[in-house]
Amino acid sequence: MIPTLTAPAHWQQVDLLSDLHLGPDTPGTLARLERHLAETPAQAVLLLGDIFEVWVGDDARGQPFEAGVVRLLRQASARLDLFFMHGNRDFLVGADMLAASSMTALPDPTVLAAFGQRWLLVHGDAQCLDDTAYQALRRQVRSPDWQAQVLAQPLAARQALGRQMRDGSRAAQAAQLIATDLDAQACRALLREAGATTMIHGHTHRPGRHELGDGFERVVLSDWDFDATPVRGDVIRLSAAGLERLPL
Repeated sequence: MIPTLTAPAHWQQVDLLSDLHLGPDTPGTLARLERHLAETPAQAVLLLGDIFEVWVGDDARGQPFEAGVVRLLRQASARLDLFFMHGNRDFLVGADMLAASSMTALPDPTVLAAFGQRWLLVHGDAQCLDDTAYQALRRQVRSPDWQAQVLAQPLAARQALGRQMRDGSRAAQAAQLIATDLDAQACRALLREAGATTMIHGHTHRPGRHELGDGFERVVLSDWDFDATPVRGDVIRLSAAGLERLPL
């Protein structure tokens, strides 16, 4: 059964965002996130994965960049309800990081019951079924045994691996995102199971709205890059008025 997050009565607006890919080399994106968390009129912000470019384990949260993000999120939690869903880059975010940053884990998938509607929330990578090599890798890295083996390595070794991932294959990753997309049949089946008509996700870096047939649709969040020219990034806001895309 797909878990359901039921919006409490005081939620009048909910912001959804994903794919910020935060790292030490994205100060503009981090500053834009800080501004958004301080200024949004929403009562809740749901982070739908790949918030970090790479996360090598919760013991990294004391490092200078990571500690700054923890402080930012913890401060924002004084006025916002913050939720976090794992992506394909930050699947090693664990209970210690969530507690330190005052975020609540959001399973993938989750149904958000809010404003008289049911919205299906996913990161999006699990539905890219045509990329069979990635799906095999995903099964491997999401297994508890594999994660335990990796987390048993010294932090310095994991950080070196993270730098390798961050610096060595960005062009290949961009090409992979362009070549793959979510499987429509899998999306429809998941929506039926969820009792929802709209799926909201990130991962593909291709913001848009797509009809899936049979009355179903999927809405794609933008990735964020406020260190690029031109900058890019948006937020999807849910309210009693429905779904609105807000360019930043």
